[in-house]
Amino acid sequence: MDIRIYNIAPLIILILLFSCTEIRIMNQKQEFDPPKAEIKEHQHKIHNDIRIDEFYWLNNPDDPEVIDYLERENDYYKKSTSNLKSLEDQLFSEMRSRVKEDDSSAPYFYNGYWYITRYEKNKQYPIYTRKKENLFATEEILFDCNELAKGYDYFKLVGINISPDNKKVVYGVDTLSRRKYTLMVKDLESGELLITNIKNTTGYGVWANDNEHIFYTKKNIKTLRAESVFRQSINLGKKSDKLIYTEKDSAFSVFVSKSKSDSYIFIGSFSTLTSEYRFLKASEPLDDFKLVQKRIE
Repeated sequence: MDIRIYNIAPLIILILLFSCTEIRIMNQKQEFDPPKAEIKEHQHKIHNDIRIDEFYWLNNPDDPEVIDYLERENDYYKKSTSNLKSLEDQLFSEMRSRVKEDDSSAPYFYNGYWYITRYEKNKQYPIYTRKKENLFATEEILFDCNELAKGYDYFKLVGINISPDNKKVVYGVDTLSRRKYTLMVKDLESGELLITNIKNTTGYGVWANDNEHIFYTKKNIKTLRAESVFRQSINLGKKSDKLIYTEKDSAFSVFVSKSKSDSYIFIGSFSTLTSEYRFLKASEPLDDFKLVQKRIE
């Protein structure tokens, strides 16, 4: 029998710390009351049935009243947990000490370049790089997210997709933590951003093989469901936007992707139980997509 003994001392220390903290909180007299959201009745009517929602007004994140209430909630949280600050710092230091901060991903090869994601000590965000043909070549930094994140409370970069000629990259950025990504295109030779600036997307763009047209998915503004696929020329920008497909069934979401061979572009619609695909030759981006097989319940 293989018997292994693990070091459980850190876990025991954490349990004791939390136990002592809980006792302190129970013994501490609360000197302030939590904020209470105002009741404003709102009627939802569907299928001849009326449902009352007393807090529907909190649904609008841009409403000054909502912002004020959330700020009071945050203030209450800070006051209620002020006695835990030392424990918070202690736990953070403990967890951080176990993370390798100067780390990098395994390099992967694609279309003539090695791609690597790395982290540097005392920096929060990744650095995306590539090296031409071999791992001893000069490193080219595609994105240093530590620089891009400056000035934002939240920053996330996703969907890095290099054009077939290796000269441009399409990617998505979210600075609100709402997964409503703005799609951008960067010229890798000049380092300049192109006129492409598409809001409310899933953050992923797919290149046609002409190195000019990209296909992308937009979200419903209210539900954030991925529902529409568009095509745009990176040379002409917004005026070249063309709606290619809309998923009208709210039980389905839609996405766009490219085949492993880079020969085809796919539009996929999917729900819990079934899916449906359309395809197009990546070398002929202005043609119409063809249906593979209609969805079957």
